[in-house]
Amino acid sequence: MPLYFFHLRDSVDILLDPEGRELSGADAIPEAALKEARWIIGHEAMSGRIRLDQRIDVEDEFKNVLHSVNFVDAVEIVHP
Repeated sequence: MPLYFFHLRDSVDILLDPEGRELSGADAIPEAALKEARWIIGHEAMSGRIRLDQRIDVEDEFKNVLHSVNFVDAVEIVHP
């Protein structure tokens, strides 16, 4: 199975995914990236602060960016 790397970025820093993860193929990337973004957002919500200026870039083993998901697009904010 192909190996993909889910790197976390904001406007200044990058947190590289050194291990990557195996997915069945490129068609599974968007859903996996969205789930990862939502998991991070949920974890951040537990601390009381959510950063929507982040994104996940998914790269293949050749460092080609195949997909990106911006956190601001990963959730819907509903105001009262």
